[in-house]
Amino acid sequence: MTQKLSDVLNAIDDANRADPKLEADDTGTKQPEAYLYGLRMTSELDRLFGDAASDVLRIAARGQHIERWLLKRAEYPEGRAGYLKWRRDQGRAHGERLAGLMRDAGYPDHDCARVGVLLRKEGIKRDPEVQQLEDVICFTFLKWYFGPFSAKHAEDKVLDIVAKTARKMSAEARSRVLAEFDLPGALASAVKAAA
Repeated sequence: MTQKLSDVLNAIDDANRADPKLEADDTGTKQPEAYLYGLRMTSELDRLFGDAASDVLRIAARGQHIERWLLKRAEYPEGRAGYLKWRRDQGRAHGERLAGLMRDAGYPDHDCARVGVLLRKEGIKRDPEVQQLEDVICFTFLKWYFGPFSAKHAEDKVLDIVAKTARKMSAEARSRVLAEFDLPGALASAVKAAA
């Protein structure tokens, strides 16, 4: 790992340690939520893509939720339109924040701009690196967040979320999900149908 990559990842972690919302990690230790999410994203990125991941992809994965708590969902209208606007604004804010950290560490302008492209998911299904980030996001959700999500929602909502998640993934990622996760029949069928 280069010094500038290390500097940016450390700056992301420092920023995300200020998240006031805490979540238990795998050992039960309470961690700032955005910080823990960044570590989990990096873990899945390393597992799925290893050394093939570029610095920009590594930074986008670690910082996907950088300072997410600063832009509150409650400040946007209820419903899908409000949610989507909040998500778009988050993507822009995260991209700008990461670009600033990258610039400070010495990354060239094209890399600083590229991280925003990944976070805004511009070119999903067409841009391999954007798709890799989306696959990491989906695996992170399924591994650490799907269980708690499914426990709080009705079966039809859970099935809908699994279908939407599967549609965002690459064909290779969907195959890995079916091999790596023990999904009940209807959920596995939703993943298979997403092709």
